[in-house]
Amino acid sequence: MTTPTIDPAAVLRGGGQVGDRVDPGATEAEDQGDRSPAPLLLLLHGYGSSERDLPGLVDHLPPGLAWASLRAPLALPQGGHAWVPITVPGRPDARATAEAADAVLGWLEAHVPVTTPVVPVGFSQGGLMATQLLRHAPERFTAAVVLSGFVLDTSLPGDAALARRRPPVYFGHGDADRVITAEATARTSAWLPEHTRVTDRLHHGLGHGIDADELAEVATFLRDALGTT
Repeated sequence: MTTPTIDPAAVLRGGGQVGDRVDPGATEAEDQGDRSPAPLLLLLHGYGSSERDLPGLVDHLPPGLAWASLRAPLALPQGGHAWVPITVPGRPDARATAEAADAVLGWLEAHVPVTTPVVPVGFSQGGLMATQLLRHAPERFTAAVVLSGFVLDTSLPGDAALARRRPPVYFGHGDADRVITAEATARTSAWLPEHTRVTDRLHHGLGHGIDADELAEVATFLRDALGTT
């Protein structure tokens, strides 16, 4: 099986309301001079979607943040992309999940300086990836946002370091979600407080999606986590 990688030509990247495809040779520091780099939101779409799905959220978040929207490496026969195949809902293959996280970390290493604060923002299966990235490289991420996502149901070597670091995490989910299993959501609500400083918000009547109230909470969370205005 081919090891998954992130296609640099399929990454949308921008700041504020502007996005474009990233130059594979570019880095976040190139136009920064001696200034501190802006925090980077790492947008991770859900199963069957693409890198074009989440950039619209940026308009509702604090201004001045850079962002990069990655396309998941697994092309689906019906169109769209995925981070991992769906086998048992809410319980993806651990090896496939690890390989997908390593692909994202490889892209970060090649394109984003280690001095840049990075916040994974993942929806659905992208939320799985956000939690997985924290577990693979706890020191690399300043915070995380998990929207209708979940955590892999196995222990990982990075879990102890993550529990010591305890980065802030926003976990938003709806009680009308019929895509992510109730067991996977409950598992995540139990796991996150043991490893992070979690803001866990249940939205009544919200299905498998993101609404305005949730986005407002995410904006407040990011201001607090990143010290932005």
